[in-house]
Amino acid sequence: MTIAQFLEPITAQDGAVTLPQASDWMQGRTLYGGASALIAYTHAMTKFSDLPFLRAAQIGFVAPVGQDMELTSTIVRQGRNVTQLRSEIHSDGKLALTAFWLLGAAREANAKTPAAPLENWPAAPEDSAKAMTGEAPSFLSNNFDIRHGQAKGDDRGATIRRWARLTDEHDLDSVGRLILMGDVMPPGAMRIMQRRGPISSINWSFNVLDPENVSKDGWYLAENASQYADAGYSSERLRMWDTNGKQVLDGLQCVAVFG
Repeated sequence: MTIAQFLEPITAQDGAVTLPQASDWMQGRTLYGGASALIAYTHAMTKFSDLPFLRAAQIGFVAPVGQDMELTSTIVRQGRNVTQLRSEIHSDGKLALTAFWLLGAAREANAKTPAAPLENWPAAPEDSAKAMTGEAPSFLSNNFDIRHGQAKGDDRGATIRRWARLTDEHDLDSVGRLILMGDVMPPGAMRIMQRRGPISSINWSFNVLDPENVSKDGWYLAENASQYADAGYSSERLRMWDTNGKQVLDGLQCVAVFG
């Protein structure tokens, strides 16, 4: 199944939608977070056209999202440069995902600060070994090519960094691709868990640094780093870079750590 086929049932109308091939993107009893966020984004962008680029988003993963859902998207405010939208996914009669999208037209820059370069830049993806073989959830192994993004000798601490690309030849726009891929890494807290146990993303907030990004052969370096973990939760920073080392996404996530 292609990504286009997965998204095909989504139209500009609010209401009930069934995704027959949702099983290809399930992570346990819910859709993978990047896929459910992409569904909400696709509905909003299909319903409201001629909008500027997405600049930021706040996603709340409220409850499991299954193949049967109800979609709604509304404009909260539309100004001269910035448009703010709200999307919701209801599943099994309950609110399952809420998303707030901030879209903004480009203006002449009055302030410029490039993102700091990443230290210990890894080998190119084509020169890196496959990662997470035999241990990745099926949605990951079926839809992504994952390669190591950290040298064995690096002090990885509570950071997970991998090269990733979609295996499907898709027609997603540059922002949709980042949404689908931006949550692909497991939390960095997994590296420091004292016991094996389940984890669950609660929210995801991100800024799109380059909404027109293009990266060689579709590869992006994705990183999840636990910046603070205690009391059953981890505060994670999520970042993505293109193959030239330019950061394209910057985000935060709260993750529940069980066990």
